[in-house]
Amino acid sequence: MTSRRRLIHAVSTALVLPAPATRAQPVRARTLRFVPQADLTILDPIVTSAYVTRNHALLVYDTLYGLDASLRPVPQMVEGHLVEDEGRRWTFRLRDGLAFHDGERVRARDCVASIRRWWRRDPLGQLLAMRTDEISAADDRTFTIRLARPFGPMLDALGKLASPICAIMPERIANTDPWQPQSDVVGSGPFCFRAEERVPGALAVYERFEGYRPRSGGNPEWTAGPKRVWLDRVEWHTLPDPATAAAALQRREVDWWEQPAFDLLPLLRRRDDVTVVTTPLLGTISICRFNHLQPPFDNVALRRALLGALNQADFMTAVAGAAPDAWRDGVGIWPPGSPLATGSGIEAITAPRDLERSRHAIREAGYRGERIVSLVSADFPTGKAAGEVGSDLFRRLGLNVDHVATDWGTVAQRRSSREPVERGGWSCFYTGFASLDLLNPGVHQLVRGGGERAWFGWPSIPRMEDLASDWIDAPDLDAQRRIAVEMQRLAFVEVPYLPLGQYFQPTAYRRELDGVLAGPPVFWNIKRQA
Repeated sequence: MTSRRRLIHAVSTALVLPAPATRAQPVRARTLRFVPQADLTILDPIVTSAYVTRNHALLVYDTLYGLDASLRPVPQMVEGHLVEDEGRRWTFRLRDGLAFHDGERVRARDCVASIRRWWRRDPLGQLLAMRTDEISAADDRTFTIRLARPFGPMLDALGKLASPICAIMPERIANTDPWQPQSDVVGSGPFCFRAEERVPGALAVYERFEGYRPRSGGNPEWTAGPKRVWLDRVEWHTLPDPATAAAALQRREVDWWEQPAFDLLPLLRRRDDVTVVTTPLLGTISICRFNHLQPPFDNVALRRALLGALNQADFMTAVAGAAPDAWRDGVGIWPPGSPLATGSGIEAITAPRDLERSRHAIREAGYRGERIVSLVSADFPTGKAAGEVGSDLFRRLGLNVDHVATDWGTVAQRRSSREPVERGGWSCFYTGFASLDLLNPGVHQLVRGGGERAWFGWPSIPRMEDLASDWIDAPDLDAQRRIAVEMQRLAFVEVPYLPLGQYFQPTAYRRELDGVLAGPPVFWNIKRQA
């Protein structure tokens, strides 16, 4: 490690975060220092669903469509689109003047290659791919998707916020294997990633892209509208210790803490110079995901036995404390209050809990003490709390649990292994999904059952895939709800994961920041007040 990198590492893990002395820094008003939810370990937004990578991608890459405050897809990189042949032919035209960070123009063939790479990994994209006869570029600014059957959520797919997003990248990068992470970070978004300043575990740096041209007209909302950048530089400082992050925010050493620890919220809320905000649409569903390829959780009877022992209130109290407005239990497959939410089959998690009955069911399932490697992110307070409750429950049920507490980056990398636990694999892990990303079968990666194509854990549930396809063709909301009811009942039979409840994670930033948008953390539209 060079002496400069040692300096950056030292200052980014201390309470005081002075500017490195080896280069001239922009004035404070044009630099924003941000504490992300975890370290940025994976740079490629297609190969992982980790939110920290999605948030990184929103700085660097642009998308064809964005989501406004009503969660409607609206044009972002495109001027618009034309739908013909009874919904089977979609033609898209790019805005003029789009450029990548390396100086190359954004061309239609870049979009075609990017869509192809994205749809191999994304559940909604996979449904789109199955219905596509041809996708091709007509000229530098125009491309067409010709479908075998209409695909109603076309724009929702291309503009989705659920990971992985359809990030547009140069054709040379987009033509690479979507299962192999790429470190060549070239986008056309409002910020450039400064790879030479990255310090794994400590620092990621972004600088304003001078060649970015915001959309004209409209209002900046979520990822829609003009992305006007008033900052010269954004620094992500990884501070895993909550007390350190809280002190840095109070001392103006950082400007924004993405996910403050729940037990420190009263302290932050008492301060006049700190704003604490909760976005209800981003309520988080906490989950325990099973590995369906390896013993012992390849056994559906064992997964079902654990479902009968689950008490969501225990998990949520550990995650978010006793405040009644901080969490919900009785949470099924679809987020509470969402259009597809249903109480059908919910007794699987709300009926009286009986640990002895679950122990008997575990024995009947044929469990014989196989080692269970449970991955827990120690640097995520919410994930750490859920994992500790889960491992304690499993042990009380008689399971042989190897509780592996490590950093989120390691969890995100290790969960891609399909090997047995003896060769570095895993049995289950704990994480959370924004409710927004679980609203329907198109974006709900956890409930899908595409086997090798499915999200980490790889459940094979053909009937679930058929239902997801039926949802695409459903003529109205009532028909979609009927499908959602069947999917929830099936999920409580097949148990692709354990739903642990819903909590509401606030964010906190210095009050002098003006223009912070609702939704995921984005860094356009922000100015620092004098």
